[in-house]
Amino acid sequence: MKSIPTLKEPKASPLGGGGGISVIGAGTMGNGIAHVFAQNGFAVTLIDVSAAQLEKALGTISKNLDRQVTKGSLSEEQKSITLSNISTATDIAAGVKNATLVVEAATENTNLKLEIFKQIDAHAPEGCILASNTSSISITKIAAVTKRPEMVIGMHFMNPVPVMKLVEIINGYATKKEVTETIVELSKQLGKIPCTVNDYPGFIANRILMPMINEAIYSLFEGVAGVEEIDTVMKLGMAHPMGPLQLADFIGLDTCLSILKVLQDGFGNPKYAPCPLLVNMVMAGKLGAKTGEGFYTYTAGSKELVVSKSFK
Repeated sequence: MKSIPTLKEPKASPLGGGGGISVIGAGTMGNGIAHVFAQNGFAVTLIDVSAAQLEKALGTISKNLDRQVTKGSLSEEQKSITLSNISTATDIAAGVKNATLVVEAATENTNLKLEIFKQIDAHAPEGCILASNTSSISITKIAAVTKRPEMVIGMHFMNPVPVMKLVEIINGYATKKEVTETIVELSKQLGKIPCTVNDYPGFIANRILMPMINEAIYSLFEGVAGVEEIDTVMKLGMAHPMGPLQLADFIGLDTCLSILKVLQDGFGNPKYAPCPLLVNMVMAGKLGAKTGEGFYTYTAGSKELVVSKSFK
């Protein structure tokens, strides 16, 4: 019979004792980050202005834990302990007051993130590390609105967080070496593989990924090949687990557009200009899996890949 691993405890936590983890934003990334910390024995406060979103997030975490129980990688008791490690709050001030680490995972919007970091800085304890899960926005810019820029760092998890091993750790201009070392060790404690990079537009993950996705969209836009053909070439020819158009749908076409604009503005290089087809799809509300249609159409309960009728 397959043995179930013991639920981890944060022994010798690189963060030290006396405080917990606060995660701001209860969407897809936020609930995944909270899940991973809680499963590894950390006390987590999940924060969102919407009580309904918090309830939904807890339901998602519970379902994902059920999936682990079914696979035999977690016991029912361990699921219960994990859920008991998570509390919720709708107010940032209350949610971060005892934190040793705050991870912001709000919508990828610069002004929103800057406002959130001002609030975190005002209410989190002295010595608390402030991390952002941003996939493209400058850590240096985020840090500049705080009174502790040396304590601000990027902690970019990949989706789905409980499954994906990578954490892209981004040093801002002022980030202390000790803070980086702490977050590297913490990521390892979560069972992740940390990769440390410096703060330039797109970091590494999206600086490489987004131009590839954009070129795939241009190839479709210019009639070089169809949706299925483009994705099949990349899956079978380059051993990618999913094609770039399917991946764009999974990420969200609005998010792809936002990151490309960050790259274009940051480098001032026209090679990062988003394809007009991508711009039009976002304006039309065809954002990918989350809206039910992008390059493919998505039906609840079905895993079949069906090319959108717009591209047939």
